[in-house]
Amino acid sequence: MAAVEPFAEFALLLLVCAVVGALFVRLRQPVLIAYIVVGIGAGPAGFGFVQAHDQVDLLAQIGIAVLLFVVGLQLDLQHIRHIEPVALATGLGQLAFTIAFGYLLVIGLGKAPMEALYVAVALTFSSTIIIVKLLSDKRELDSLHGRIAVGFLIVQDLAVVLAMMAMSALRAPGADTAALSVVLSLALRLAAAALLLFVLMRWVLPRVVAAMARSQELLLVFAIAWGIGLAAFGEWAGFSKEAGAFLAGFSLASTPYREAMSARLTGIRDFLLLFFFIDLGAKLDFSTLGAELLPAAVLSLFVLIGNPLIVMAIMGVMGYRRRTGFMAGLTVAQISEFSIVFVAMGITLGHVGVAALSLTTLVGIVTITLSTYMILYSQPLYERLAPWLKVFERRRPFRELAVERQPRDDQAVAAIVIGLGRYGSRLLTQLRDAGVHAVGVDFDPEAVRDLRRQQLPVRFGDGEDPDFLESLPLAQARWVISTLPLWESNRALLHALGAVGYGGRIAAVVRDAAHGRALVAAGVEQVLNPFDDAADHAARQFSQRLRSEENQ
Repeated sequence: MAAVEPFAEFALLLLVCAVVGALFVRLRQPVLIAYIVVGIGAGPAGFGFVQAHDQVDLLAQIGIAVLLFVVGLQLDLQHIRHIEPVALATGLGQLAFTIAFGYLLVIGLGKAPMEALYVAVALTFSSTIIIVKLLSDKRELDSLHGRIAVGFLIVQDLAVVLAMMAMSALRAPGADTAALSVVLSLALRLAAAALLLFVLMRWVLPRVVAAMARSQELLLVFAIAWGIGLAAFGEWAGFSKEAGAFLAGFSLASTPYREAMSARLTGIRDFLLLFFFIDLGAKLDFSTLGAELLPAAVLSLFVLIGNPLIVMAIMGVMGYRRRTGFMAGLTVAQISEFSIVFVAMGITLGHVGVAALSLTTLVGIVTITLSTYMILYSQPLYERLAPWLKVFERRRPFRELAVERQPRDDQAVAAIVIGLGRYGSRLLTQLRDAGVHAVGVDFDPEAVRDLRRQQLPVRFGDGEDPDFLESLPLAQARWVISTLPLWESNRALLHALGAVGYGGRIAAVVRDAAHGRALVAAGVEQVLNPFDDAADHAARQFSQRLRSEENQ
């Protein structure tokens, strides 16, 4: 019975999370707040029905490692090199402003210097997961303010990892923490990590990942093993688990399989993070919460108002309109799961106490809740505030005017071919030869490598996975052409396209008439039959040739 008890506790915990999560979704709130509420109810401060604390804590640690691994996986060198100047300037400016003023504000609230430093740094990070989800739901991810926001979210993701490395170099507050020794220690570790990553990324990982990619299941297992393994190694080497997991993801970010790994890990990441937020809620010390209510209210106002204002000021100086600055500024009006992870790491290192985590969590709950509605109703909010925002706009917003006149590369994508077998690869080649900007997708690594050698734009990934489809330029594509052979595969693709909000036209290759009729009924606009089409083409060729011979 004792062996079954943790299993029953987990079953009950997951059921409660599903019910409470459904309620929060109806309230248009991120489910992470629901999980914190469940943790409070399940922990000692609530009903206390979960006693498997060690198991929940282990899953929480794995969830954080997977989260940082996925973040690193999405930051390939090309993305970092192409961060727009406005995103870099806005991201760094917001970080500097929030840390400096936040530190002074927290010190003014009576906190110790180390606690003030942790909380001030935590206030700078915005939730990439929540912002991207909200912008995607509003179809604003490809808008100007959406692209700028994603750019400075990347800057923040890099900053949080550097902050974790720096604070882990400090170790316990009683140790020798002279500034010079800390800087030298961090520099040496970063140099060693950079050298190791260079060797792995140049000569080892491409071959290993290519071998693993022959099986989708094996690729997923390898990704998790690599992320967790480097997280453990990072902790042993004097960094932190979080920094090690990030570097593990970053080391694979330049491989052609990163989109496929990221898409498959997204669900696992969300499931495991559930336990982190439950564990967080269960560990909240309610004896200290009363004393943190006033500081939490002050810091929440600082994040909700101060962070957007600095973003609008920087973007206004750089030549963007007040509306663009306002919409981008709203995306930093909350702190993120990284903020909580960062402060929790500080507790592990012995730098801060539980009170700092309680304060950060309260600020997170308030800012995430309010900023979600601010982003969802950003246009009505802007219309009310527009007269007071003129100070954030130059007389001539020259940079935004230049952006509007400059065509984007991915706007030329006209078609996406999913499935690159003999027919699909030939179709992609012919479309490119005809001047059509088409992109191919397949989950066969050998086919992807062969077509890339022919200089064709090909992505490795599963076309039936909605998370992977979100990485494709679907907003610009006028056609999605499926050459998948099975009706079940095409049905899954259609469902996935609907899930990501694709509004273009769809064509599909079929092998029999019944399959074609089912696809048409499901919303496919054009059906291609390779056998009939080939026979029709051959008949036309021979007819022309016969008529030509008769006329001679």
